[in-house]
Amino acid sequence: MHFGTRRRMLVLATAAVLVLSAIGAVSLLAGSSQAINSGYKMVHRDFATNSPGTENGGAGGESAELLASASQFAEARTAPGIVAPGAYGAAYSELTALPTFGGNTWSDVTKTPRGYDADDPDYRDWYSNSSGGSGLVTGRITGLAADDSGHVYAASAVGGVWRSSTGGGNWTPIADSLPSLSSGDLQLEPSTGALWYATGEANTGSTSYVGSGVYRLANPTGGSFSPSNRVGGNELESSTINAIRFANNGKVWIATLRGVYWHKYGPNADYSTAWQFSFAPNESYLPGGANAGAQGAAYKNIVSDVAIDPNNPDHILAGGGWKGGGPGNGFYETTNGGETWRKIDPLGGLDATDIGTITLAYSANGKKLYAMNQSPRRWNNVNLDTVLDGVYVSSNGALAGPWNKIASPANLGNAESGSALAQWFGIGYRPGIQAWYNQFLLADPRPSKADHVFVGLEEVYESQDAGSHWATIGPYWNFYFRCWNKDVLYPPNGTSGANGCPQSTHSDQHTASVGTYNGKQYLYVGNDGSIYRRPLDGKVNGNNNATDWESLNDGTIDALQYYAVGVGSVAGTDGSRPDIDTGDNVLVSGGLQDNGGSLLRPGAPKMVSNFGGDGGDVLVDPNDGCNIVQEYVFLSMRVTQTCANPGPEHPNAFLDFSDRTTFAIAPPDVNARFIAPFVGDGKDVNNWLAGGNSLWYQTKGFGIRSGSEWSKIYTFRNGRTAGGSVSSSIGVATALALSADTALAGWCGSCQNQGFTRGVVLLTKQADGTWAAKEVVTPDSTAIPNRYVGGVAIDPANSDHLYVVLNGFSRTFTEGPGAGIGHVYESTDRGQTWHSLDGTGSGRFPDVPSNRILILGDGSIVVATDLGVVYRPAGSTSWTRLGTGLPLSVMLDLELGPDGNIYVASYGRGIWRIQSPVAAATTATTGGKKSR
Repeated sequence: MHFGTRRRMLVLATAAVLVLSAIGAVSLLAGSSQAINSGYKMVHRDFATNSPGTENGGAGGESAELLASASQFAEARTAPGIVAPGAYGAAYSELTALPTFGGNTWSDVTKTPRGYDADDPDYRDWYSNSSGGSGLVTGRITGLAADDSGHVYAASAVGGVWRSSTGGGNWTPIADSLPSLSSGDLQLEPSTGALWYATGEANTGSTSYVGSGVYRLANPTGGSFSPSNRVGGNELESSTINAIRFANNGKVWIATLRGVYWHKYGPNADYSTAWQFSFAPNESYLPGGANAGAQGAAYKNIVSDVAIDPNNPDHILAGGGWKGGGPGNGFYETTNGGETWRKIDPLGGLDATDIGTITLAYSANGKKLYAMNQSPRRWNNVNLDTVLDGVYVSSNGALAGPWNKIASPANLGNAESGSALAQWFGIGYRPGIQAWYNQFLLADPRPSKADHVFVGLEEVYESQDAGSHWATIGPYWNFYFRCWNKDVLYPPNGTSGANGCPQSTHSDQHTASVGTYNGKQYLYVGNDGSIYRRPLDGKVNGNNNATDWESLNDGTIDALQYYAVGVGSVAGTDGSRPDIDTGDNVLVSGGLQDNGGSLLRPGAPKMVSNFGGDGGDVLVDPNDGCNIVQEYVFLSMRVTQTCANPGPEHPNAFLDFSDRTTFAIAPPDVNARFIAPFVGDGKDVNNWLAGGNSLWYQTKGFGIRSGSEWSKIYTFRNGRTAGGSVSSSIGVATALALSADTALAGWCGSCQNQGFTRGVVLLTKQADGTWAAKEVVTPDSTAIPNRYVGGVAIDPANSDHLYVVLNGFSRTFTEGPGAGIGHVYESTDRGQTWHSLDGTGSGRFPDVPSNRILILGDGSIVVATDLGVVYRPAGSTSWTRLGTGLPLSVMLDLELGPDGNIYVASYGRGIWRIQSPVAAATTATTGGKKSR
């Protein structure tokens, strides 16, 4: 989910734990977008007695948490204004112009020979999803294309494009030199087989980064994308692209955030010419239009999909709109190649007043037209358990219909279809609860198979008879099915158990394609766990679940989306735990979007998932890598001292709460951000600081066993609006640092564009154990720009020496009061005064959102940004790029490991490391977590 999100926890007895008090729109990182308030508030959480699923989202938490993450991630980059077109392009130019420091090369530590195993039987502890059936996984896939010769192309959410020449597997990245690795769609050009790549993920979720346009690779079977492959000019920069579709008259059409465009393709095409704008439902809200500055302008012209009549290339369909509804939502068509468009009010069962995010698909012969529709009416009703309207067919192929509903949430997600979601009926979770975020609709490409159709929502569904009957060929998970045998999940003798259910896919489906390998046709699906395939005419069991899925995430593709990384030594472990007895001398843990918590010993053959659900922030004991704290969003913290491997001494840990080796320890703060910060003391790893609406402190280290063991030491005040009045939005922590008796905290409230406020608080521990607080940056302060505080740090050698890094863009690209220029700020007098460290001239810090800061032992500075890692040596005033070989993905977290390596968590390309440019003997490697 984006910051995304599967609550894929085993739920034995639970109810929804997150309640939406109001659901608004989510801002996109796009030109002319004005943030729309998103008002959801977590009003209750059960921190854990005997229901593991309640802490981890349960039956209804999935969509609620996804929504919250979507809002909060975008806020950091847009508040207090909007992002103008060209921001990321300019940042890319500035960053790549910096010199490179040192000759070391970054290495991908999470790219392992056997991949990332979500079902490893050695990690079936209480908070695990192991045995759910998703198997080997990686990050979110948003585009797929496959040919008839075994070439498969996969576009990952923020990781670029990957190629396989073996029908899936043995992947190679082929887009790493592009300025944007955010992916919208992939399609193969008819006849030539050229690969078209639309950048800018179109899901209106938290990490739907804008792109830099569309690229065409003439020889995708052996080449790689370069910036020179861009089609057109800069007219599509800072936008998102939902779909690419080819007509057989030499025109290619795209559906975007800003309407419908087309371009010529083929032997006579000039790919340097601009894309031709064809249609948008509300043109005055486009960039440069009379209403471009209006609130919600970015949501007025969203086109979710385009479809081309197979029998008439001048007959183009367009549909969709903003998920919450609006005057531009609906169906549109042109019959003269885009010269004129008209709105179509559908007949039959499809309500013209309730069209939201939509996908369209013609049958190969053009005789049937299918549509899947997300309902704005349901979106705006917080009491409903899905936002899916349904799947429809127009049996005459006409956009006007009449339309017949062939699938509803009820007949997709029932026991007859084989849905795993049948168990959630009535308790807040039905198919399509995330139809605003993930959906695909695919008609069989064979002209004789007009009734054969596939639907992707949270699960994958198939119908052979145009929707009269449905089979859940890719269930959400295998839990609760009869084939799932709990008695052999972790046998008492310690041997690895298994269950009788077939391989499923990961949940949350985004894209699908059909291709041929060794003469056999396959269905490929892309979801939040990456890529899976099965024969196009596959088999199902008696439960209507497919028995022939294969995971294609073989370890050669690393599109993992990390929020955080932590590193600890193996010296303190007992050395006999499975999967950590070979490799380097450290254990690397991370928190992932929709893929739980990961554990890896670099050099080992595979990585395992030792926590289920979404991962969040991570804290690891540098002296013992099996001492781990993993966040399951909203500050729901869980601690283990066994790497979350129960071992044979805890044979019932997966099902028996009393036998668990992982413990819920969240402080009682119900207003933390989606990914809430917590840190260990840089001088004593047993002292921890966590931040929500309040700051919480504890001194029991990894021996803590209950949320009641935290002490509240500070509560953030309400923010102030631009006019100076007190805001009703509470303050929440965004970044923390702790060093002995000094703590530093960045906060915001309101954190949204309207009424945005931020501040920085310094806390000093007194002799009696209490903490004294001082606001060193107030909401009204001009000492630093009025932007989101992404990271803070305390100099390990001098606690009076403080640092702050800011997210978002400068005044050049951000509107709003006090946007300000600059990203890195320093105080040498304990916060009394601040000055910029951005520098000037050729060594100036690039104008790019910045997320974390790490101070090395000699005073050198490392900063993680949305486009890589930058470094300033001690004594220098110029910034450089640190090392070579790091892809331009979004870097969210930094850690200095006990092995002397710097680790960075990327949101789209896994975890990478490089040797620290500062000698290990002079770096601060003792103590706990990096500053956040």
